Amino acid sequence: MGESIKNACADPAQYSPLALAYLGDAVYELIVRKRVLEKGNRQVDKLHRESTKYVNAGAQADLMMKIEGLLTDEEIAIYKRGRNANAHAAPKNQDVVAYRKSTGFEALIGWLYLKGDMDRIHELVRYSVED
Repeated sequence: MGESIKNACADPAQYSPLALAYLGDAVYELIVRKRVLEKGNRQVDKLHRESTKYVNAGAQADLMMKIEGLLTDEEIAIYKRGRNANAHAAPKNQDVVAYRKSTGFEALIGWLYLKGDMDRIHELVRYSVED
């Protein structure tokens, strides 16, 4: 996953925060799945169960709390745009605060991805999946 999608027509900051979160969710899940798979080849249901420990609103909100002090001012601004975005509703089984924080985290990941900054994404995500 060394390549990112670059759009020469638009600055990544110009995308809506929910569009950034949409992309960031996919990027984060792919990184987590890759890291879980690297820990050993297992049955797919076991891989899925381990991945979902990290790819959910609560875990992403916890990760955001761990990395918040590492963010630049620009990254914090993107995170806050995502966190404060007017998503229609949190899933029934999720805490609204955790859901909003995870949306902010996903927006940050999407923004970094569109900027082509995979090194920064990996630097931040390393705090999630246990080795």
